[in-house]
Amino acid sequence: MGFFQALAKTRDRLDRALRKLAGNRLGDEAAGELEEALILADAGPVVAAGLVERLKEIYPERGADPGELLAGLVAGMLPPVPPPYDGPPPEVLLLVGVNGTGKTTTAAKLAARYAREGKKVLLAAADTYRAAAGEQLEVWAARAGVPLVRHSGGGDPAAVLFDALEAAKARRMDAVIADTAGRMHTRDHLMRELGKLRRVVEKSLGAHPVETVLVLDAGGGQNGVLQARAFLEGAGCDRIVLTKLDGTSKGGFLLAVAAETGLPVSHVGTGERLEDLEPFDPIKFARALVGLD
Repeated sequence: MGFFQALAKTRDRLDRALRKLAGNRLGDEAAGELEEALILADAGPVVAAGLVERLKEIYPERGADPGELLAGLVAGMLPPVPPPYDGPPPEVLLLVGVNGTGKTTTAAKLAARYAREGKKVLLAAADTYRAAAGEQLEVWAARAGVPLVRHSGGGDPAAVLFDALEAAKARRMDAVIADTAGRMHTRDHLMRELGKLRRVVEKSLGAHPVETVLVLDAGGGQNGVLQARAFLEGAGCDRIVLTKLDGTSKGGFLLAVAAETGLPVSHVGTGERLEDLEPFDPIKFARALVGLD
């Protein structure tokens, strides 16, 4: 499923509001309807009001497509996509996020995408707290055709990651993707856990880049925005992978997250299959959101 199909729910609301603007002034009634459509799309009241105000400033009475203008404004809100990793191998990704966001399946989908790109990637089942997390990742790793390092349930996540890094060095892997625990008791707890994992990377690889990737459910609405803020403050996240953008979620959520955190999005999950994870394209997303492509 591509962006256009995945954003159907949001696009239909915005499209109705935008069609009423074509060739007309953006008066109070039309502006209010568009703002409401953006709020219902989970953009949040502050982001929705800001977009409509900026649209008022640039939208003439006639001769311009309001959808094109709004798409440009939306794309301008989204941070640039992170560049590909260019540091020493292996690339190390620590996936964080609350349980239920699709974090474990996202780890496998990322690994599968890396493998399709010709990279040698290893998965680490470092979520040893959630029941059956390791078994779930083992099934997905087999589907993706990538190796997995895991311990028995209830083990030490840091020990799992260390073994995975040592195996990656021995096998000359290009990347290690670690599924970490989805619990977040307090920000201090989260920082301690991630700090321990980063120290393990240093112990195994020396001074080495580590990326913390926040996995967010596109259907989370404003609660997802709160999660993003908490993880950014508690974990120092580097980028986002958005999951479950599958036609039932509301794409405006991503605008609220961008405004709140400034974090870039690297990939978007649009379905349940291993292949349903694609690199994020801000322009493509913005145009699909308003029904242009």
